[in-house]
Amino acid sequence: MLTLTDPLTLALACAAAFAVGLSKGGLPVIGMMAVPVMSFVMGPLEAAGLLLPIYIVTDMFGLYFYRKEYSPRNLAILVPSAVAGIGIGWAFASVLSQDAVAVVVGMVGLLFCLWRWFGSPSQERQPARIIPGIFWGGLSGFTSFVSHSGGPPYQIYTVPQRLPKLVFAGTNTILFAIVNAVKLVPYVALGQMSLATVKTSLVLMPVGALATFVGVRLTRILPEKLFYAFVQTALFLVSLKLVWESGWRLIPH
Repeated sequence: MLTLTDPLTLALACAAAFAVGLSKGGLPVIGMMAVPVMSFVMGPLEAAGLLLPIYIVTDMFGLYFYRKEYSPRNLAILVPSAVAGIGIGWAFASVLSQDAVAVVVGMVGLLFCLWRWFGSPSQERQPARIIPGIFWGGLSGFTSFVSHSGGPPYQIYTVPQRLPKLVFAGTNTILFAIVNAVKLVPYVALGQMSLATVKTSLVLMPVGALATFVGVRLTRILPEKLFYAFVQTALFLVSLKLVWESGWRLIPH
């Protein structure tokens, strides 16, 4: 069981909870940093279980702040497919390689960013198409189940739509609030959450809640162009980290 008596462990745990809160405040992708940060002091599966209650509590704050800012069409497409993705992840939990999934997600994120920066000069606004939405929504639910890394697939689908920044952030917040609530059942069933981990999560929840307020404030004051530049840069860096770290672990040593 993880204890927060060691200063380094406490600092890393608070940093992870703060990252989760910022993401729920409207700064997507940053929450993906939480599991890698906690992996310095515990296994990634245990870290995912520890952080899930923090995700759920900060979701409540995010839902309040963005209750009027979201895309109904995107949610109608993404929510059912994301729930199906969670079901697939649960069904194959015993044979999944988290590192292999992370490498695939990271490669897709990198290629998407490079395409947006160098290969798509028109930058035309794209509609919310159903078939791509089902694919990316399913992948988002699947990767969120594996390692709380559902952000890149969501962004790959929604960034080309060039939604208003608050609608983009609100749709992200509502989608993953539902995803995280659905994940509770398989996480408990698979033993990734226990009473001990929930007690530790309770200590970190105020940090996550505070960070949600900070994230909301930053999202509202950032200019829209700067907001999307930040989103895509964060996606690129996180994707690069996923490919580098997970790819290295997959190579036989």
